[in-house]
Amino acid sequence: MAMAGKVIRCKAAVAWEPNKPLVMEEIEVAPPQAHEVRIKIVATAVCQTDLQHLCGNMDKDGFPVVLGHEAAGVVESVGHAVTDLQPGDKVIPLFISQCRECRFCKSPKTNQCEKAWYGADPLSVPESRFTCKGKKVLQFTGTSTFSEYTVVNQMAVAKIDPAAPLDKVCLLGCGICTGYGAAVNTAKVEPGSTCAVFGLGAVGLAAVMGCQAAGAKRIIAVDVNPEKFVKAKAFGATDFVNPKDHSGPVSQVLLKMTGGGVDFSLECVGNVAVMRSALESCIQGWGVSVMVGWTTAEDFSARPVQLIGGRTWKGSAFGGFKGRDGVPQMVKAYLDKKIKVDEFITHNMTLDQVNDAIELMKRGKCIRTVMTVSPE
Repeated sequence: MAMAGKVIRCKAAVAWEPNKPLVMEEIEVAPPQAHEVRIKIVATAVCQTDLQHLCGNMDKDGFPVVLGHEAAGVVESVGHAVTDLQPGDKVIPLFISQCRECRFCKSPKTNQCEKAWYGADPLSVPESRFTCKGKKVLQFTGTSTFSEYTVVNQMAVAKIDPAAPLDKVCLLGCGICTGYGAAVNTAKVEPGSTCAVFGLGAVGLAAVMGCQAAGAKRIIAVDVNPEKFVKAKAFGATDFVNPKDHSGPVSQVLLKMTGGGVDFSLECVGNVAVMRSALESCIQGWGVSVMVGWTTAEDFSARPVQLIGGRTWKGSAFGGFKGRDGVPQMVKAYLDKKIKVDEFITHNMTLDQVNDAIELMKRGKCIRTVMTVSPE
């Protein structure tokens, strides 16, 4: 509370330009304005979306920026008119807001929000509370968690159980909810069904976990890196396919394995060619394929007959979870040992080591690296 209403100077990893290492800088974080919350970030992880932005695949003009959107922390101070959060609350910042007032928030059909930045182009939000060396620094996905402090709109903050370990549940801010929810909420995987999950990063493993939780009897894990199959088995996968082991399309391999195709497929890579393969792996008549991996680099395509014949192709953002409601429920599920979280963490580092964490992800040598930012 000592710094409430004042500018905080703190450490942050700033991306000054694309394809260059992040630089640890001292930045100024302004106090929260009306309906805003300033959060002390305790732990944050690196996600593929951060990496895509850094590589210039999303918005080459979105620099300088503080990346990061998968994190957990403690409320430091609140702005005017904030009523449901107070200093000391444990929270998870959300890259998809939930205002609870718009037509989308009031509908059970979507987790989108009319008042959110989400879906806008670019992903770097210009109205940030960050400055560094006299320059405005952009905010990534409305969160920017590669910083000791950040300021977030209250509608993009989930208050969670005070018993939750922040260095674990930070992963519920993106990857785990995205994959798990894609299976449970979006695909609506059915008991006894056959599923295929394309891509076995954190999102894909969470999708495997979601398929198992929904009662799928057969879960086929698809990845070009066979080292990931052991991990996938621990999350519930029953069969494993490496496309490099086959001369023909992987969709044909799955059609033959399953006698016509899987009931549900989930693409967790963010590659349009893989999205099409996932669709074509589904059974004609009722197969459902869900695009989960994020990309803005290319358009996707398919032959109309693949949908006319009865397949359904749909997308999923953040696993369909309405963040302020769904994330606390997922934290409770973790505390009740109903979902895995710790098992996604392969490395622990500090924010000062962020470039090392990024390299691990670039080389596919980690599932999730959690970085300690501030003491809890």
